[in-house]
Amino acid sequence: MSLTRTDYPNIGETLFSGTLANGLRAAVLPRPGFLKKYAFFAANYGGVMRDFSIGGRRVASPEGVAHFLEHKLFDMPWGNALPLLSGRGAMPNAYTSDFITAYHFECVEGFYENLDTLLEFVSTPYFTAESVEKEQGIIGEEIGMTENDPGHALYYGLMRCLYEHCRVRDSIVGTAESIAAITPEILADCHRAFYAPSNMLLCVVGDVEPERVAEAAERILPRELSPVPEPDYGEPEGLEPFTERFTKEMDVSAPQFMFGVKLPPEGTGDELLRRKLTTALALRALAGTSSKLYTSMYSEGLIRSFWNEADWGPCAAYAVFGGEGREPETVLGRFLDAAKDVSERGFDAESFENCRRAEYGMRIRALGRASAVADSIARNSFAGCEALRSFELLPEIDRGECESFVREYLRPERTALSVILPRPRKD
Repeated sequence: MSLTRTDYPNIGETLFSGTLANGLRAAVLPRPGFLKKYAFFAANYGGVMRDFSIGGRRVASPEGVAHFLEHKLFDMPWGNALPLLSGRGAMPNAYTSDFITAYHFECVEGFYENLDTLLEFVSTPYFTAESVEKEQGIIGEEIGMTENDPGHALYYGLMRCLYEHCRVRDSIVGTAESIAAITPEILADCHRAFYAPSNMLLCVVGDVEPERVAEAAERILPRELSPVPEPDYGEPEGLEPFTERFTKEMDVSAPQFMFGVKLPPEGTGDELLRRKLTTALALRALAGTSSKLYTSMYSEGLIRSFWNEADWGPCAAYAVFGGEGREPETVLGRFLDAAKDVSERGFDAESFENCRRAEYGMRIRALGRASAVADSIARNSFAGCEALRSFELLPEIDRGECESFVREYLRPERTALSVILPRPRKD
């Protein structure tokens, strides 16, 4: 099929996109003259999607199965795809998040041959009892390492404060008990449901021919249009946190903290994309590195680092702030004071416009990273949004929208705090 061309003159980009007969979404961002080419093949499937229905049948899968499946898909009847791609000079990898699983590679030469291999191994389920048992040992070691990782404990401590039931509170890698329950049959069930072309997206960035990319997908992937699975995310939760505090002692040199709030995940199209942009701009204006809050806390020695981000999925969305500093409760108090001040007085007009320019510039720079562009296109497409529309919508967002965001969501009763403290020394 022919992909449709969309020009974005404000950023000098052209996107070729469309949906193939088997339901696969394809997106190609040509970069004439670029040496490196990047392919990104993603499933609308992540760690939270454990229970689902398809074809009238209900399936319940163990915690960690999406990540386990990602590891196993590189195995083929003829061997493993990783060394094959690496041997051709490509740089392959994969990752699983709460909401997406992606397989990707970057190369200079042999792109179309590597693309064929990527499409082949991701779409070919090959699971034996022996290989699953071996992988259980490997991932079991990975689980053991996460148990001693302060960053892992900090993040999931916050998620378990914010959410009572939503599976963002569960580790993507699973537990030793949950992965022991994974079988070849469970992997095949999940692959059949979530790795159907109709539940996937292929994005390519580089000096490539869009029609040739589409032809490869049509030639290698299953041709039938399969039903899309219906995940069961459980009962929706309100915006109040489940509990307010998590604290744990670990081997760290200074206290680490992360606090955050839940956001409504609902929405699609420009409405959702605008909400995401409003959130990003509000967080930058309130707590970014050029904000009054950040500079004052840093100059007083309250923080060594301080960052913020927001994430959005079909069942959960949240804004989080994290860093390292000697008094996490004081940092949270200062943050809430700053949010209250903005709620009552608003943002300074000049500072807000500087933040808008900084946010726009950051997103322009991200266009130079193929991995960031492809990930954004995939995540937004799965949510019904057009990622490159961000550059048209961002200039339209006004101070009032960002102030309303702060007023509505960044409130003390909506906030939870996770802290990792240094373990006391034994003299």
